[in-house]
Amino acid sequence: MFVAEPECNTPVLAEHEVVVLGGGPAGIAAATAAGRAGRSTMLIERYGFLGGAGTAAGLANFCGLHAKVDGEHRQVVHGVADEILSGLKTMGALSAPHMLFQGRIQAQAYDVSAYKLVADRLLESAKVRLLFHALAVGFRDGHLLVETNFGRRAIRGRIFIDCSGDGDLAAWAGAPYEVGDGKGNMLYPSTMYRIGGVDPQKAGNAWERIAELMEAAERKGRRFPRKKPIVRPQPNPVEWRANLTQIRNADDSAVSGIDAEQLSWGEVEGRRQVWDTFQFIRESTPGFERAYIAEIAPQIGIRETRRVRGEYQLSEDDVLDCVDFADAIGVNGWPVEEHVAGNVDFRFQRKPRGYNQLPYRMLLPGNTENLLVAGRCASMTHGGQSAARVSGACFAMGQAAGSAAHLALKFGVAPPDLHIGELQTHLMQNGAWLG
Repeated sequence: MFVAEPECNTPVLAEHEVVVLGGGPAGIAAATAAGRAGRSTMLIERYGFLGGAGTAAGLANFCGLHAKVDGEHRQVVHGVADEILSGLKTMGALSAPHMLFQGRIQAQAYDVSAYKLVADRLLESAKVRLLFHALAVGFRDGHLLVETNFGRRAIRGRIFIDCSGDGDLAAWAGAPYEVGDGKGNMLYPSTMYRIGGVDPQKAGNAWERIAELMEAAERKGRRFPRKKPIVRPQPNPVEWRANLTQIRNADDSAVSGIDAEQLSWGEVEGRRQVWDTFQFIRESTPGFERAYIAEIAPQIGIRETRRVRGEYQLSEDDVLDCVDFADAIGVNGWPVEEHVAGNVDFRFQRKPRGYNQLPYRMLLPGNTENLLVAGRCASMTHGGQSAARVSGACFAMGQAAGSAAHLALKFGVAPPDLHIGELQTHLMQNGAWLG
């Protein structure tokens, strides 16, 4: 059954040189880079704040800003990412990097509310026009179509950058894409939450104890959504973030982030898992006796949906073998982190350098000329995306995409025809590190 809708003439709300869809780390960096270069830029975001999974999904820590390079932990993503870190540090809202996985990699926790404020200020300083509470619904005749509370509107751009995470714009524009591993399997999503009221002195290194307590309980028949929980303190040590849920359909497949019915069920299931796991932590872990749920993230944390197929697909072997590319636009130091049924499989780099370069070609979707993609929907295989979907690589890809849009307009060429040397020079002049 179908409902016939009348044709309509959609009003054009705005015209900009660069139009960015999605306000996560890739979108923040892309819009900042384009705006700073003097381009008329608009960033469109469905929520009323920026940060993507880092805020809306409650991630609350940056993964992939650091790598273990020849045995030494180093920050390897710079440029726009440095400005975010500096802003958070000024607000007292950034923790020092902490070790994960027996000292094999570092991550860095931040305050979610402060991240929203810092991102607002950054985009304002770059003179980027923000359009919040706008849901993108299509692409037609060089215009992105959005639904707002005052009706459907169209936004015209000379170059578009898809940082939606789901590859929505690229799919509407006719770019080829893949979903999951080719066998119907996607990385499993999680519902993140924060725990308040923790006694940090009594809790100590509770992140180690919680994993041990869960394993002991499972041996007695207790069941948890997944193994390898991550429960760590935030900048204010009385508050901890909890990443230990896993959202599955009844057939054990991953809930799809591009299926509204599955997402609706998954949101409820995620909150059920939050309460179940929180009760266990509070009842079993010293320092958590008076703890409470400070916040359940506004949305499920989606790790994988569409991956656009571009001129090159970053692969798992590229990550594990620390591969270099002549068209490098940044680096990724995060290992392969594949969320499978009931567990998380980590596969670390096979070479001591500890990072791979990211090629410009992974930002160039097929069958299009005035479109770039950045973030977790960029051109990667399932295994490659399991590593380079994290915030560090997304910041790097986003800054490169915004810079490429500026230079393509400057030289009057389509993004695929841009001279890579011009882009690399521009990125390095603006603080990026290419490896």
